[in-house]
Amino acid sequence: MLASQATFTVIDFEGTGSVKGYPDEPWQIGLVQIRNGKLCSETILESLLRIGERPFNRYAPGRHAELREEMTKAPTLQMLWPTLRPMLEGPLLTAHNAATENRYLSRAFPLHPPGPWIDTLKLIRIAYPSMHSHKLDDVLTQLQLIDRIKTIVPGRAAHDALYDAVGCALLLETILELTGWENATIDALLRARPHQFHARKR
Repeated sequence: MLASQATFTVIDFEGTGSVKGYPDEPWQIGLVQIRNGKLCSETILESLLRIGERPFNRYAPGRHAELREEMTKAPTLQMLWPTLRPMLEGPLLTAHNAATENRYLSRAFPLHPPGPWIDTLKLIRIAYPSMHSHKLDDVLTQLQLIDRIKTIVPGRAAHDALYDAVGCALLLETILELTGWENATIDALLRARPHQFHARKR
């Protein structure tokens, strides 16, 4: 099946970071879907997540300090399962450096292993190998996608889960529109390996 005809659920978590005695936990989730190659803003879903009174790692990014009180009233990730399930089961899951999102979901829902995963970090390294940085916010700036993100989710910024999910979705949309990528199959995206790709090219 062509990737341009598939449905993707793009997901991003913001995490607490690990602190002595406390594991890294997600405190915010953002999701949006791509259908037939285009971001569907009507599928946007976001939530803060309840994490109790645990401390944050001092280097954890995001607006968690100003949202801490709201988190006490937020649902846990497990409580969101009925809402998340249609978006997580069936569509292809997508994230930028997907290992983090996979780890959070696998731990929260051990009876529902997430995936398969499309990792836009791997795709961007193949599509734009000469970029000086492949971090999500750097890539979005270099591809001039920031204004589009702010139109879709005004008032948000990098390291907000919804902002990053929308940014990742626009990144995938952009990649699938590149010359030579319009006929990419789902299987090709799943098997994307930047090092192997560039080794063959050399």
